[in-house]
Amino acid sequence: MRTANPQSGATGIDLAWDSMIEFRFAVGDLATTSFAYSPLQEAVFSLRSLHDPARYPHHRPWLRRIRPRLDTLDREVLTALAAPWLWVPDCLTPRPEHARPAFADELDRLRRTPPEVLVADFRATYRTEAELPPVVAHGLADPAAFLARIADAVDAYWHTCLAADWWPRVQSILEADIAHRGRVLAERGAGALLPGLDERLTWTGSELRLATRDFVRPAPWADVSIDGRGLVLLPTLFARGAQPLIDPSRPPVLMYPARGRATLSETPPPVTDDALTRLLGRPRARLLLLLSEPASTTELAHRLAVTPGAISQHLAILYDAGLLSRTRSGRVVRYARTRLGDELCR
Repeated sequence: MRTANPQSGATGIDLAWDSMIEFRFAVGDLATTSFAYSPLQEAVFSLRSLHDPARYPHHRPWLRRIRPRLDTLDREVLTALAAPWLWVPDCLTPRPEHARPAFADELDRLRRTPPEVLVADFRATYRTEAELPPVVAHGLADPAAFLARIADAVDAYWHTCLAADWWPRVQSILEADIAHRGRVLAERGAGALLPGLDERLTWTGSELRLATRDFVRPAPWADVSIDGRGLVLLPTLFARGAQPLIDPSRPPVLMYPARGRATLSETPPPVTDDALTRLLGRPRARLLLLLSEPASTTELAHRLAVTPGAISQHLAILYDAGLLSRTRSGRVVRYARTRLGDELCR
């Protein structure tokens, strides 16, 4: 890690840290670079919004809805899982074992975390004894019991606040992001894909360089050699820029801001073009306008507050008319406007 010129703000927190992390690629490493997303990561990262809601404006409607439910949960532990400067212990966001893991499987992995790893990761996150919240300081005296409490708290948080309506929307945004990145890779190559993930990133042909000058705190990050281990790229709704894990010895991971985060809080667009409404009908015109970015039936149903069955009927008609295309990824079918659909919306 190249480091120089730390600067401190009036609060005493480092506001700029002129440094750079280099992910070094050997021959063949680019071929093993892949995308994934993690429901456990998004659940834990969402706890950052409890510390700093203003940083995540697109989540405010969801935060308002869940606030009464938080009082029924182990909020003392949940709040301590993300430090006030928004770092999260690495063991809470392990690298996914495959592209689309289930939350239950990831939670099971979390429960199997060795106690010594839990202790090391919390100490790396909070850095000094004085910064440890009382619940963490007490919990680390019995890490096995503390780990069980953490897993139980995250599990209850997931099922109370996230699983029913929040995660389907988030999952659709992450799927759409990965589909977009795949098109960029296919059409323009890795040289366009990697720096396109975030403005902090530059690609030299053998190194992916991450500028960390705007990280809120200096950390023990070091240059990372991919060394045949594969780099996993993880979109997230809770990062303003690309970021690695805290521990550079872990399997290489780079989290980056997902495209389309703003759609999480948007209301369906009004249909103001009378001609488009007369031609298609209001429900289909609204669907066509929403599909400026690819989306699944489930996501569209959540955004419009109607049943997936009703959405499917309209999508089938728009598809048969040549206004939409569709692609399948596993069990998910995603719809997007065709060129004809774009022209009609204009």
